[in-house]
Amino acid sequence: MAHDNNGAMRIDVELVRQLAALLDDTNLTEIEVEDADRKVRVARKAAPVAAAVQYAPAPAAVATPAPTAASAAPATEATPAPSALNAVKSPMVGTAYLAPNPEAKPFVAVGQKVAAGDTLLIIEAMKVMNPITAPSAGTVTAILVDSGQPVEFDQPLIVVE
Repeated sequence: MAHDNNGAMRIDVELVRQLAALLDDTNLTEIEVEDADRKVRVARKAAPVAAAVQYAPAPAAVATPAPTAASAAPATEATPAPSALNAVKSPMVGTAYLAPNPEAKPFVAVGQKVAAGDTLLIIEAMKVMNPITAPSAGTVTAILVDSGQPVEFDQPLIVVE
């Protein structure tokens, strides 16, 4: 900040207003600018964010005896993999949730028709819930993830054909 001849600080109110508006426009919590004779920092406390959705951990798998060679099914009888060609893939690393909260019904179910832009699931990444939408209209033929499951970038999530 600049000082006048009496040593009092001169505040550029219009600059402060512009910086505050910039905070609003960009959802930042602080901004600082500096030129030759002044330095201005505008900050605000971050608005309280709604509590992150808490999901119960997925149930642990029940231990079953390992199959013996005689009881193991041949690999040719395995269920065919859903078509990855039409799979909606994860655009980020995070945790997939099939419903908006643990008590709600899932966004979609196998056999359900969806329109382009319909929410299929959400991925939580860095405490932000990101909706994953159907790229085109079709029918959900497979859901490849469980609610609460960690997902990787480009991992197939849901098949819409």
